[in-house]
Amino acid sequence: MTSKELLCALVAFDTTSRESNLQLITFVRDYLARLNVPCELIFNEERSKANLFATLGPDDVPGIVLSGHTDVVPVDGQPWTVPPFELSEKDGKLYGRGTADMKGYIACVLAAVPGFLARPLRLPIHIALSYDEEVGCLGVRDLISRLEGRANKPRLCIIGEPTQLQPVLGHKGKLAMRCDVHGAACHSAYAPQGVNAIEYAADLIGELGRIGQVLRAPDRCDPRFDPPFTTVQTGVISGGKALNIVPADCRFDFEVRALPATDPAEVAQQLERYAQRDLLPKMRAVDAHSDIRFSRLSAYPGLATDAQSEAAQLIAQICGSTDFTTVAFGTEGGLFDAIGIPTVICGPGSMNQGHKPDEFVSVSQLDACDAMLERLASMFLA
Repeated sequence: MTSKELLCALVAFDTTSRESNLQLITFVRDYLARLNVPCELIFNEERSKANLFATLGPDDVPGIVLSGHTDVVPVDGQPWTVPPFELSEKDGKLYGRGTADMKGYIACVLAAVPGFLARPLRLPIHIALSYDEEVGCLGVRDLISRLEGRANKPRLCIIGEPTQLQPVLGHKGKLAMRCDVHGAACHSAYAPQGVNAIEYAADLIGELGRIGQVLRAPDRCDPRFDPPFTTVQTGVISGGKALNIVPADCRFDFEVRALPATDPAEVAQQLERYAQRDLLPKMRAVDAHSDIRFSRLSAYPGLATDAQSEAAQLIAQICGSTDFTTVAFGTEGGLFDAIGIPTVICGPGSMNQGHKPDEFVSVSQLDACDAMLERLASMFLA
């Protein structure tokens, strides 16, 4: 099957993160089985989703991982002009949810398998497909824990997020947090007798803004990234029952997009210290049961692969480019890198089309990715 034919099949599976990905995983498993390639499936606890891991060639030496996530973001409320879960072609572009992010890359990898198998591979090629990347890089962690214990850990991972096939060596890490503020309700006519959870939440959000401003200092910036500093933002807030009731509860979610050299947990720790030191004493002076609680929603590390490393030099040869760059979005790359598998990001399409209505990848990008994988086999594996 060609990469376009495989992409057509992959797009037809609604693998929105809230849904199961098992139909797609079963399709890939059966496709590889017909080529005599065995697969390992790594299920979640509910067995409603699974990662897939397959090895082509010898398994007693370190090889190369070709990695991609199978889940996609929702299409709800987006003004699509084509069916999102049906591949449509027009003017050299292939439309459908996940075409760019990132089923296009997965299709190219699967299409390359017969060509890989036709060679006497001296190094193994591993195919790694994960679930729930879009909601915090959740599924791949079980797969990575299996790789960490392998005697012959892979020497390189190529994650095919859409970069227009330009080699990417770095991205920011992310920490998503939730803050629950519990105060005390009363009639708004006697507001000082209550503890207004919304007002204290607003104070915390203001403190987040002040922390964010400090992170913009020139000595904390890295010009390789855009924006070149660690960012902090509040994305969701809820609280209150009625205007004439002092609100007892307020909740807000915030995130930190951190440069690889910055630990995003430091931002959360600063905010917690501020809450404990400056806010809780005032709240509990009015009502002893007042509280501020923080909980982590998700997190993944940043990526900063050395441009002089073997991984960078390999991807440069495969891509034919040493024009290394960084991206603003996060990937599973930092998790692979954290267990000692050097990682680069390089895949067809552009994130400018990802997550949007009428998402697409160009046919020329798929063709170029097919050619890149052919070079991979020819230059390093045969």
